[in-house]
Amino acid sequence: MNTVLTESAGRYGYDFITTPYLPPGEDEYYLRNRQLEALYPPTRQEGYRHLTADEIQVLETNRNSCAAWEDVWVRELFNPQLIQDCLFAGLVRIGSLGGGILRYHDYTLPVGITRSRVISCDIGDNPALHDCHYLSHYIIGDGVILSSIDEMDTTNHSKFGAGVIKEGEDESLRVWIEPLNEAGGRGILPFYDLICADAYLWTVYREDRELMAAFKDLTQRSVDARRGYYGVIGHGTVIKHCLTIKDVQVGDAAYIKGASKLKNLTIKSDIKDPTQIGEGVELVNGIVGYGCRVFYGCKAVRFVLGNNCNLKYGARVIHSILGDNSTVSCCEVLNNLVFPAHEQHHNNSFLIATMIMGQSNMAAGATVGSNHNSRGNDGEIIAGRGFWPGLSSTLKHNCRFASYTLIAKGNYPAELHIPLPFSLVTNNADNTRREVMPAYWWVYNMYALERNSWKFRNRDKRIFRKQHIEMAYLAPDTVAEIIHALSLLEEWAGRVQFPSCADAKELRRVGRVMLEDESLSLMVGNRTLERSLHKVRIIKPAQGYRAYREMLCYYGVKTLLEFFAAPETPHAMRDFNRFQEAYPEPIALDWVNLGGQLVPEAKADALRGAICGGKLASWEAIHTEYEGLWQEYPLDKALNALQVLRFLEDPHQASALVINTGQWKRLIGHSISIRRSIEAQVYKTKLKDYTDPFRGITYRNKDEQAAVLGNIAENPFVITAQEESARFFALAEQG
Repeated sequence: MNTVLTESAGRYGYDFITTPYLPPGEDEYYLRNRQLEALYPPTRQEGYRHLTADEIQVLETNRNSCAAWEDVWVRELFNPQLIQDCLFAGLVRIGSLGGGILRYHDYTLPVGITRSRVISCDIGDNPALHDCHYLSHYIIGDGVILSSIDEMDTTNHSKFGAGVIKEGEDESLRVWIEPLNEAGGRGILPFYDLICADAYLWTVYREDRELMAAFKDLTQRSVDARRGYYGVIGHGTVIKHCLTIKDVQVGDAAYIKGASKLKNLTIKSDIKDPTQIGEGVELVNGIVGYGCRVFYGCKAVRFVLGNNCNLKYGARVIHSILGDNSTVSCCEVLNNLVFPAHEQHHNNSFLIATMIMGQSNMAAGATVGSNHNSRGNDGEIIAGRGFWPGLSSTLKHNCRFASYTLIAKGNYPAELHIPLPFSLVTNNADNTRREVMPAYWWVYNMYALERNSWKFRNRDKRIFRKQHIEMAYLAPDTVAEIIHALSLLEEWAGRVQFPSCADAKELRRVGRVMLEDESLSLMVGNRTLERSLHKVRIIKPAQGYRAYREMLCYYGVKTLLEFFAAPETPHAMRDFNRFQEAYPEPIALDWVNLGGQLVPEAKADALRGAICGGKLASWEAIHTEYEGLWQEYPLDKALNALQVLRFLEDPHQASALVINTGQWKRLIGHSISIRRSIEAQVYKTKLKDYTDPFRGITYRNKDEQAAVLGNIAENPFVITAQEESARFFALAEQG
């Protein structure tokens, strides 16, 4: 039961650290002083002095009070007239106070401290602290504005959003985040530098108990478990009109206005990449990345926001990790691990118990992961990159989707497993059967597909880029899915002729022949794609099969040409034949998406082994290893492209196949034709927006329409597609 205790007024502001947590020979300020050393140069610590008798008299005349003025320290430049109507308690140190004003946009306040209760704080040079009704145990940087704050304090056991416990605390007090599964079982601990790569390893490899124990230990050791750390407000930060701020670290140049409750947080911010938090926001138990914007009544509890993220318009984010460059507004996001570049903007959409692997978009009314339509609350949904559930689409746990799956509007009453990337999933006319069109994006919506990669790169405004991200839609992860999809289409096609055949190789051999028939129709049953008695229809399988092969060819050639042309590629490796001779052995095509960074599965396994073996003994060391893997990525991707071309030339002999010069030139020629087709499809897809008669019905005439929409020749991405074609043709000529 919570009770109000009565204590000695003489100890007000003191005893922040008490026995048994105060080491012998140390005072209660020893950790606070070390924090100051990290914030300021040593000469700063030596520049404080006691108040003079005249200064104390001026302070008291200005209606200030303190039980022990000897514990208020100031710097040489100190004007006591700038402090009025304040109460000081405990050890308070105040930086230079020479007058002037501080201005943030149009918000202007005089330098000084007025109408505030300041308890055991360090205050930097030239602050503007006004109407801070309870300001306790904070270190405040230079040029900070704090105005109209009800409560701002730090406890001696503060964790600032990290999932650790302090001295003397019970394990039950540790704050976990439970992504992907509402019932738990995949919990991770937040920490200052957590990125999606860390969260992925921790969330997915649950059977590796040694790895799980290592992650917990690394997180606990990433934070000093001693009690007594103060909250910090960085230089140039502005905080105004807030209700409760408790156990919060804030970086430099942040802007926080009108927040209702901020508790147990680290808010990263920097003069180069400031973070802003706005009206009505409640954030509890989390980490907010650099350059984030959180506005208009958002609620987040047990969460991590990556860098350059936006929460807006009442969004609710609980037990979730949101990757860099993501925007969530007007919706509900519970128990999710969401990789970078996620977009979810609509009030009536929600995302529950999922792992969405980046570059995704949630349409209005999309209900992805409602456990209310399942028997329990332990369902999960996993979707590869580019996932796009359409308007009012409803999915049931458990589901899994390959990359760039587009879900058409409709109710999907049974669990789905769609291993065909770039596909369209829809219902038939009477809603009794699911239908899947493989390679839909490539065939019918090239403008959106090409624009996506450009858009994600263009919107990446991060200054601090710890999480590396592959944004191309054709990359090692998606081509592996394409190769798997080709084998599935072949097997399903072969089963049309030999329904009882058990020889998968024979089925695929027959299927390859059958997939030359454009009129072929496939029905897939046995609960392969949907957990129901209904068969799923594969729409235009021959067209999808051909498109998949085009995608592999274009990816393989483009990747190798770009690798050969890159300045960092050794000169001896810039020739196809030399490159192939240097790597005659088969190359595994299995890759892992580590939060947006793609890594060969063998290297990801080696990474886990190094963590378990103690070779990577800190999160910093693990992040350094990610950096090393990213430096190796161009070569790894080029090797992947080589193996893809070997597969295309002969799926049976791909591991030992040597592609001769004639074959390489032919592949380049085919890729040039594909690039021309891509450019034409981009133009054709977008042209509909200018020529469809219904697009013009709201305009008085063509001139008005052109004034509003422009014309296709001026469309920025059509121009970008043309420039990309020119660049590719130049590479092909050199190859």
